[in-house]
Amino acid sequence: MRELKIFSGQGNPQLAQDICGSLHLPLGEITLGKFPDGENYCKIEEDVRGRDVFLVQPTAPPVNDNLMELLIMIDSCKRASASRITAVMPYFGYARQDRKDEGRTPITAKLVANLITRAGADRVLTMDLHAAQIQGFFDVPVDHLYAGPVLNKHFLEMGLTGDDIVIVSPDEGSIKRAIGHMKRMGGKLAIVDKRRSDALHTKQENIIGGPVEGRVALLFDDMISTAGSICGAASLVKAAGAREIHVAATHGVLCGSARENLERAPIDSMVITDSIPLAEDQMLPKIKVRSVAPLLAEAIKRTHHDQSISGIFDA
Repeated sequence: MRELKIFSGQGNPQLAQDICGSLHLPLGEITLGKFPDGENYCKIEEDVRGRDVFLVQPTAPPVNDNLMELLIMIDSCKRASASRITAVMPYFGYARQDRKDEGRTPITAKLVANLITRAGADRVLTMDLHAAQIQGFFDVPVDHLYAGPVLNKHFLEMGLTGDDIVIVSPDEGSIKRAIGHMKRMGGKLAIVDKRRSDALHTKQENIIGGPVEGRVALLFDDMISTAGSICGAASLVKAAGAREIHVAATHGVLCGSARENLERAPIDSMVITDSIPLAEDQMLPKIKVRSVAPLLAEAIKRTHHDQSISGIFDA
């Protein structure tokens, strides 16, 4: 592991520190900041020539600052003659802009992929993309991890398994994810029929499948932003007679009115991962955070040694 170097941006330094702790490696020394006019500044403070470099930087809010910082870090390592540069992006921002859903709109996810590639990244390591096909936007290899085992373990430790539970997909786009959780945890499958009126507003209409009444409902999603959709789904499930409602998501973006929405919603508990640092103003007693640092550390180690990443999930 001597030739492996891990550096962190300012997007989630604690996660990078935890990854290094799992690998028993020191976090690389790097200086990051801003010039008086707001331009980003970066200097790698140790030798990376010929090294296998991993840059940990989720492009979480503030998205543009973190993205620009990642690009500058990549360029710094490239110009310092690093042998291979892997952008470790536990959360990939702009992922929801993955297609033209109406005329004269950009495909920003593809633009961001191009920027990262052009900056000099040789690989990308990410987790639970909003749309799996974004892997194809990159012209470099992408390793796509899943936080499902971490979230499943949380619920299994709570004793939630078997015929007493119903796995709920909050929309049709999450059906495949819900089926994966159902195969490992048991229970029945239910799907919430979500209708989107515009980019910011959705409405939950019906529940397909189930039954939900009298059962413990587990809602899984890839991310929770303003929490409008997941809270609407929870209210619909509660109205259908669910005994308890627990929510799980990989990325707790939790912006805007998320705190107010979650406080009002009939949700008994929620678990997210530390792919994004939880802002102090969004902390609630019902929210638990599980770490994906060991999972990312294992993926980094396997990448460094040219071993299979999919083997992590074969067990």
